[in-house]
Amino acid sequence: MSRRPRRTYDAPVPPLPLPAGGTVLVPGRGELFVRDSGGDGTPVLLVHGWMFPSDLNWLHSYAPLAAAGYRVLAMDLRGHGRGLRSGEPFSLADCADDAAGVLEQLGLPPALVVGYSMGGPVTQLLARRHPDRVAGFVLCATALDWSDPRQKAFWRTMGGLRLLLGLFPRGAWQAGMRVAGAPSRESNWVASELSRGSARDLAEAGRELGRFDSSGWAGELGQSRSVVVMTKDRLVPPRKQHDLATALGVEPVLLHADHDACSTAPREFVQTLLGALRGLAVADRRTA
Repeated sequence: MSRRPRRTYDAPVPPLPLPAGGTVLVPGRGELFVRDSGGDGTPVLLVHGWMFPSDLNWLHSYAPLAAAGYRVLAMDLRGHGRGLRSGEPFSLADCADDAAGVLEQLGLPPALVVGYSMGGPVTQLLARRHPDRVAGFVLCATALDWSDPRQKAFWRTMGGLRLLLGLFPRGAWQAGMRVAGAPSRESNWVASELSRGSARDLAEAGRELGRFDSSGWAGELGQSRSVVVMTKDRLVPPRKQHDLATALGVEPVLLHADHDACSTAPREFVQTLLGALRGLAVADRRTA
């Protein structure tokens, strides 16, 4: 009697090494998942975008930033990846307060914060609500507000998205990755990471973005800052990214790439980000 061949499959293994990950207990808030490269370099907190948790957003950025001498930290926001699950409605302000709590619990000096896409509003709120925790910030592929008519139409689809992800969390992501043409091994890991998110929180996060507007106060932020504009961005219109730079009083750093440059043009993105971070250090020395 012949044996049935053992079934093989592509294990959901990350394609690159990741910094050590663990939970940080923030009193009154809960346990938050954080990646931390360690070391005594200047802390850089990476804040990911909507739907894509830290490892998917920053996979190609971890090692180069650490090699440049930074202590690299990244936390999964509420409802994303391994992020906190709460009975409270998703709130960008809560995400900012979570980040401040992590920095406090780790006993870190004021950090440089990098916000990507939805991470931009979270970073702006962090700088406003907890200015003592933020030495400077870089905002990438993001805006003062997300009320563009095309974006508003997108936010109205959040209810359907919540239903789809709730019924078929992993299958929905795997199908999307296949359509995008991703290699099977990579797509298996990506789908696994995406399926960790809470359908309710992801949908509410989209609605929260649609309500966000910092145009009345962003210019009052006192930290050194930089704005990276994706000139080919099809999700956040480049003109809105330029408006953000104008409101913050900075000359934008241009990257000729689409919204997902962190993963589709990682080398160019990391080089641009490192230059923006060095620019923050120069600005700090000038104002010291």
